[in-house]
Amino acid sequence: MLTLTHLRKAYGTLVAVDDLSLTVARGEVLGLLGPNGAGKSTTVSLAVGLLAPDVGTVAIDGHGAPTTPAVRRAIGVAPQALALYDLLTGEENLRFFGEMYGLTGTRLGERVQWALDFVGLTDRRRDRVSGYSGGMKRRLNLAAAVVHDPDLILLDEPTAGVDPQSRHQIFQNIFALKELGRTVIYTTHYMEEAERLCDRVAIVDRGRLLALGTVQQLLDAHGVRPQLVMRGATLEEVFLHLTGRSLRD
Repeated sequence: MLTLTHLRKAYGTLVAVDDLSLTVARGEVLGLLGPNGAGKSTTVSLAVGLLAPDVGTVAIDGHGAPTTPAVRRAIGVAPQALALYDLLTGEENLRFFGEMYGLTGTRLGERVQWALDFVGLTDRRRDRVSGYSGGMKRRLNLAAAVVHDPDLILLDEPTAGVDPQSRHQIFQNIFALKELGRTVIYTTHYMEEAERLCDRVAIVDRGRLLALGTVQQLLDAHGVRPQLVMRGATLEEVFLHLTGRSLRD
């Protein structure tokens, strides 16, 4: 569904993405796992055409490169920085984004209603977003990414700062999108989220792809040997083994 080939993106001497190649299959939920500053958000921006790579290519099966409006209509993005208008209601936000993707008339109304139901915000549809909780805003951010029914959905830290109930709702949304056959890229630095939600996990750091596979494949290949207690390695141990234990404040 999505193929990234030898991507590189630098800002002066800072290399944000460094020779990254990755293929995401149609219908797959791929976790992009890395610490702060690993290059996850830059990779997402390159994948959806918001940034142009210095080197390398991005291709979306059946659509081409994400550099034209027609291709971008097949993509949905929920950015880490909330892309919402606080003075509009939840419904008005979704209608605006739906129209931006070319929806009109009855189809627009149907998709807005579907998106509100999908994230559990129908009863707050006419409230201004400025009055929403952090979790509600995250859920509306997700609704805005899927209102136009895209084939490929990129979610950049979608549970950042949310309450447990909203986090659970977002998890259920990911499972539902997979059931619908959508392709999802889910960036996170929470190991348990990647383990629970994703078919495969790509571990990245300093812009480079360090490891890729199912959770079990990563554990088999990189799991730290247990010490003192007889237990298997966890994805968290694999992550820290590959990326280091230093703080990234």
